[in-house]
Amino acid sequence: MSSAVDDTLLDDLGRLSEVDSDGLLHAAALSGAQVRATVEAAQEAGIARLAGAQPRALVLITRPGLSPAVAKLLLALLGKACPVPVVLTDTAPTWLGPLDVVIAHTDDAGDTELAESIDRARRYGAGVVLTAPEDGPVAAAAAGQAVLITPRVPVPPGFGFSRALAGGLIAVTTLELLRTDLGMVADELDREAERGHMQHESFVNPAKSLALRLAERTPLLWGLDDVATSVAIFAAQVLGTHTDLVCDVAAYPQAASRTALHRAATRASAVHDIFADPDDLDPAQVSPLRVFLLAVSAVATDPVRRLAVDAFPTADVLAPADEITADETTYAAVLALRFQLAALYLGLAAGTTGGTTRYAPARPRE
Repeated sequence: MSSAVDDTLLDDLGRLSEVDSDGLLHAAALSGAQVRATVEAAQEAGIARLAGAQPRALVLITRPGLSPAVAKLLLALLGKACPVPVVLTDTAPTWLGPLDVVIAHTDDAGDTELAESIDRARRYGAGVVLTAPEDGPVAAAAAGQAVLITPRVPVPPGFGFSRALAGGLIAVTTLELLRTDLGMVADELDREAERGHMQHESFVNPAKSLALRLAERTPLLWGLDDVATSVAIFAAQVLGTHTDLVCDVAAYPQAASRTALHRAATRASAVHDIFADPDDLDPAQVSPLRVFLLAVSAVATDPVRRLAVDAFPTADVLAPADEITADETTYAAVLALRFQLAALYLGLAAGTTGGTTRYAPARPRE
């Protein structure tokens, strides 16, 4: 059972400001600024040297923290039509060569295993794009040949998702593997941060509203398309960082194949009455399961989305395209930020975050 949530705190600006003594909500709201600063830093670090190159392979190195979620989202955005193979790995492969490009992110300046991977990639002549702190073994390994993108907008560890995503995006756009407008991404992130600002009450604040729907539940975060499923992976990361909620993440077709859980979720959805008074419900009859259907590229007419909505008519459908007009990359970034803000609000209201978040550095294998 997750921690009890004081939902009255969310609309009490004074108390909310007091418990958020480390300014975590403000740090999350800097996502748009992080994107702009990353684009500027990448240009100054020499990202243009990748222009016109057709890599043999794109290698995304994943390390503890935000890196796996960023890599999987980048892979999903590139899509099945990507003209080059994309490899996800936790260390640089031995077959790297001058025709390959490596993209990596870390908040841990002392990740010696990543430092070894970056050094190996450079020695083998591969192109390297790295978002990392400017000091430490990782940065030292990147010095000289790699495109090292260091933070310019100070945020706590674990709040660099937008910076990491922007670093990957500017690399793949420079390689002409993806088209996206990073200026639009930054602008829409600013707008989402404003919509989710703590001064806005729950009934008009999408992040607070999402937090309340997640509260004291077991969220089933089911993606209706590959990009949305990747955002769900990030959502699980921030929920696990700031709350003690246990959640399930899957693409909807995969979720449907897990028949026992799917049946339980269907039963929970069937008895859910949005007009019911929670005080009148028998706790023994209330299922903790709550289905959240995430859609980025899936429109209302897509077969998977229609099937999921038919099965779960009372489910929360989170589809940024229903609210704003942008590209898939922007929709994904906006939905990710909404989950991050919701996780923070929920953690602050439950007392599970607010100065306790610490990044656990990666340790080399023995």
